[in-house]
Amino acid sequence: MHLNYITIGYNVLEAAASLVAGLMAGSVALVGFGFDSVIEVSASLAAQWRLRVDHSQHRERVERVTRRIVGSCFVFLAIYITYDGIRSLWGREAPAQSVFGIVVLALSVVVMPVLARAKRRVAHALTSRALVGEAAQTSICAYLSAIALAGLLLNAAVGWWWADPVAALLMVPIIAKEGLEGLRGDGGLDDCCA
Repeated sequence: MHLNYITIGYNVLEAAASLVAGLMAGSVALVGFGFDSVIEVSASLAAQWRLRVDHSQHRERVERVTRRIVGSCFVFLAIYITYDGIRSLWGREAPAQSVFGIVVLALSVVVMPVLARAKRRVAHALTSRALVGEAAQTSICAYLSAIALAGLLLNAAVGWWWADPVAALLMVPIIAKEGLEGLRGDGGLDDCCA
């Protein structure tokens, strides 16, 4: 339970910092990562809500509604990032360098795998499918932060302005997969909490 609250707290800070840094720099990858973090917080809060519901029929309804809302958010985020990434590439919109964004993403590359490993250990000890699902979401966040970080570093280090929108577009399949699984009921909350 404490790991989930730590993850929620970190994701709230990560989302706010990523969105501010991304908007200031004009970074598609950083803004996309920030919005993904907002959705991850929503999914974690929904999982907490789901775990607190006692009556099984009400729990299943909460599960379906939550899964569809979170899945829809991921799908809309994938569409937004695709649009903004292509628009940035087409218009040759170079983002500003963002040292703050690089620091936020580098921290996430370190923190998220540690949290995911801790959640997996606890999940296996408790045989909790809910924590297995949370650990998977945390691992996905780590992958997305690594992809976004690569784009920001290439822009900052060698001036490849296009690396930022390309990194954002590389995040799209991962985000879209999460969204479609949520809408279909595969993976995510369904697998972890059934």
